[in-house]
Amino acid sequence: MNYVYLKRLYAKRAELEAKLELHDARYCFGEEEVDDGTDSDLRQRLSEVSDEIAALESRAATPWR
Repeated sequence: MNYVYLKRLYAKRAELEAKLELHDARYCFGEEEVDDGTDSDLRQRLSEVSDEIAALESRAATPWR
């Protein structure tokens, strides 16, 4: 497995989580009046990255034959 790629995916997931948290805070405090799709886009991208991480981790846990 390419651990550098997995490490980059972890960093990307952390970045997306931070962006989503910031977007949620701005929306809750009224800085952004209308959700322009940013929320759903961030959640979709976060889901895709998390799925890719899970697939790579699953492959790494599978013993070699």
